[in-house]
Amino acid sequence: MIKVAVLDDYQNAFEEIVDLDKTKDKFDFKIFNEAFSGENEAIEALEEFEALFIMRERTPITKNLLENLPNLKYIMTSGMRNNSINLEVAKKKDILVCGTEINSNPAAEITWTLILGLLRNIKQEIDNMFQGYWQTTIGSELKGKMLGVIGLGKIGTQVAKVGKAFGMEVCAWSENLNLSHANELGVLPMSKEDLLKNSDIISIHLVLGKRYKNLITKKEIEMMKKTSFLINTSRGPIINEKDLVQALKDEKIAGAGLDVYDEEPLPQDHKLRFLPNALLLPHIGYVTAENYSKFYLQMIENLESCLKNKPIRTIS
Repeated sequence: MIKVAVLDDYQNAFEEIVDLDKTKDKFDFKIFNEAFSGENEAIEALEEFEALFIMRERTPITKNLLENLPNLKYIMTSGMRNNSINLEVAKKKDILVCGTEINSNPAAEITWTLILGLLRNIKQEIDNMFQGYWQTTIGSELKGKMLGVIGLGKIGTQVAKVGKAFGMEVCAWSENLNLSHANELGVLPMSKEDLLKNSDIISIHLVLGKRYKNLITKKEIEMMKKTSFLINTSRGPIINEKDLVQALKDEKIAGAGLDVYDEEPLPQDHKLRFLPNALLLPHIGYVTAENYSKFYLQMIENLESCLKNKPIRTIS
């Protein structure tokens, strides 16, 4: 029987999705609902396991961790890309890494949750309703405003289409922007500088890498309109968090809507938590029943295929 650790199942979803009775003859699952306090705790907790089921960008699967898990043979991750796994070390240790499919639409949907939440002051109005107040803020409309999309891939394209449906002007930039695709969508290609200067809402949809880390710093924020909003549902380090905190404190921009952060879970005393013009979500863009079902069922399917020496959805 294969010992499998299911990591970072914050919502205790695994047992709701997987019929453990049907797998009990093959797999001995242990579910970890809390994040490890550090790498030493993770090593101690995981040293007996042969397989890990992990959620992308939660517990880092580092060189040190991999080198201290002597029984580990398989890693199953949500998604087909996970920058928190040291794939080079996994390959050297003959650890098979497999991924899953992932729905992109939830990230686009949560992007619009943040945009609408900011423009219509939803958090303040909800809080005020519970305190007995009525109509305490004045919101803004989307129609006629400029939406700047940074990254026009799967998610950015969906965000752009919704912006067009709301009657917005939509522009886009990335280092490898497909001009034909932008033209088909009716999206205006712009330089990064022009997008920052002209957009009322800027939404980031890039894959984090060296070229996009700290893409938005104090310099870029100072190009933006004082009335503009910055949205990030991609990855935290694309925006320099320290510069963003200061800009929000100084009201250099109207606000920010964030679902991703440099450190996750976001520390309880983090400065972002105390800024009235920051609308924060706990990285739930991909956290849907549909995605979780796809993740966990395909992880089991992957592991069963690996045990038959016919691995599928391999990453490394």
